[in-house]
Amino acid sequence: MTQINKLKIFNDPIYGFISIPNELIYDLIQHPYFQRLRRISQMGLSYLVYPGANHTRFHHALGCMHLMQKAVETLRFKGVAISNDEECALLIAILLHDIGHGPFSHAMEKSIVEDVNHEAISLLFMNQLNEEFDGKLSLAIQVFKGEYHRKFMLQLISSQLDMDRMDYLKRDSFYTGVAEGNVNSERLIQMMNVVDGVLVIEEKGIYSVEKFLLSRRLMYWQAYLHKTSLVAELILMKVLKRAKELTLKGNSLPCSEPLLFFMKNKVALEDFDAEKLDLFSQLDDFDIISALKAWQKYDDFILSTLSKMIINRDLLKIKLSAEKIPMEESQSMKEEFAEEHHISAVDAGYFIFRGKIKNQAYSKEAEPIRILKKDKTIEDVVEASDQLNLKSLSKLVTKYYICFPKQLI
Repeated sequence: MTQINKLKIFNDPIYGFISIPNELIYDLIQHPYFQRLRRISQMGLSYLVYPGANHTRFHHALGCMHLMQKAVETLRFKGVAISNDEECALLIAILLHDIGHGPFSHAMEKSIVEDVNHEAISLLFMNQLNEEFDGKLSLAIQVFKGEYHRKFMLQLISSQLDMDRMDYLKRDSFYTGVAEGNVNSERLIQMMNVVDGVLVIEEKGIYSVEKFLLSRRLMYWQAYLHKTSLVAELILMKVLKRAKELTLKGNSLPCSEPLLFFMKNKVALEDFDAEKLDLFSQLDDFDIISALKAWQKYDDFILSTLSKMIINRDLLKIKLSAEKIPMEESQSMKEEFAEEHHISAVDAGYFIFRGKIKNQAYSKEAEPIRILKKDKTIEDVVEASDQLNLKSLSKLVTKYYICFPKQLI
């Protein structure tokens, strides 16, 4: 019998070589659940704005694991005791933190698999994998759920300065070409320490933290909430909502079996058994793209028109405003559009709609980023910083939008 060498390395454009530290992690990466992440884009439809943004959740998960290896190495060097089992749990938890993402990420959560977020599905996948791997993921699940007694371990996975954010900012900045998002993850990790069981950043790393928070804010406005990316995702949500509406009325829409199942059935979190989870694991971006291509020719004005918009990148117009957009403005547009295309005002709502977006680089309500000062006191980064802009970065900024067909300008 041939023996497979499981201690592989990946060549990553951001960090260079990423090594797989043990056989269990190799087996998890090889699992179909994880390989599916190769077919889930990291930035949804942002490639319609930034042609280079075709990287995947698979890329990102490996990058996070690599940063976690570096963080463990740094903390051990500074005298923080982390056992081999704890290290393995941290690597598994960060590797699988995004495994529950659906096609095009957040669009699915608000249209097909309603009211079930990707974190909850990630946990379902982890529990299922734990059964398959004879309980070897138990500690990782405990850490992921925040039930492990060492608080800093959860902070490395999920906090305002975690491996997830450090990787996605650096990676998304690289693939979009938005240089403002590039963070110095190496420096940030080198400045980490643990005091009284919680994660802190040594004072000399405060400028790197400030740059990290500023980069996050700029990446949200320039990439994640870029108005074209935003309108494309909103259209996709409307397409999926319309497809579900037609399916529930008994129409037979051409699409893959897993997608058809989730359009026909309302699946709540408690309904996710092993069978439904397996169906969800068969869904990826390709199901959605092939469905959109087929739906362009479907005999429904709304579904075909919206599908064509995404396939041909001929999107709705979107207008952003600091002030709330009055309902009358969208109402008069709906009436005009409905009359022109002989549809109801309700159906015109698929093409003309309002909403709002929020951006907050740092939340004072959430777990703070703690700065360890030279006199050994610990302060929230906003208080410790001499930069006035950090206080403004913790303010919630809301923008309002209205989407409508270009011909209504």
